[in-house]
Amino acid sequence: MSRIALVDDDRNILTSVSITLEAEGFEVDTYNDGQSALDAFNRRLPDMAVLDIKMPRMDGMDLLQRLRQKTSMPVIFLTSKDDEIDEVLGLRMGADDYVKKPFSQRLLVERIRALLRRQEAVTSGETAVTEETKIMERGQLRMDPLRHSVSWKGVDVSLTVTEFLLLQALAQRPGIVKSRDQLMDVAYDDQVYVDDRTIDSHIKRLRKKMRTADEDFSAIETLYGIGYRYNEE
Repeated sequence: MSRIALVDDDRNILTSVSITLEAEGFEVDTYNDGQSALDAFNRRLPDMAVLDIKMPRMDGMDLLQRLRQKTSMPVIFLTSKDDEIDEVLGLRMGADDYVKKPFSQRLLVERIRALLRRQEAVTSGETAVTEETKIMERGQLRMDPLRHSVSWKGVDVSLTVTEFLLLQALAQRPGIVKSRDQLMDVAYDDQVYVDDRTIDSHIKRLRKKMRTADEDFSAIETLYGIGYRYNEE
């Protein structure tokens, strides 16, 4: 049973969503501010977190930033209906997905299930050895899907599940252009629609992380209006 942390200062959302998730077979922990959630996470991490952005004591952005210092667990942001800035900032800081308020609880459940499936596919040590799961080396890049590990020039880089899948998809075929639609298919479930901005934000975050290992990292090339490709160095 997967354990989901739901963090929101709206008690109606905490109550209704936790009832829905529990009915779907999840274990749910609820928190009404970021600091309470962080204190609990320091004792025990959940399998996934669903975070509101605007909260007292510690908002969702600050909480995500602290989480990303210690874990790559999946995170979904709950964002305001018309606040695109929140969505972009959240993705750039390392959120895996976002859902706009007011939202369909069925949609949220599907997003959660999709992320957990991706997490399991990437990290399960029982996965059969295929092109997607065997260790891959491309120049200075080394990826081990079964251990969810990535290194560049021997330096470990911590990636979220979404970032890992995007990098894997690009690096599997160096020099071949992947459109944003193709990358969406790799990183997201068929039942989940995301726009171009979401993929672009994940790529920017991925590049930023790779540059913590090597400030001159430039293996991921943008082809404006077309997509992205990996150039083996």
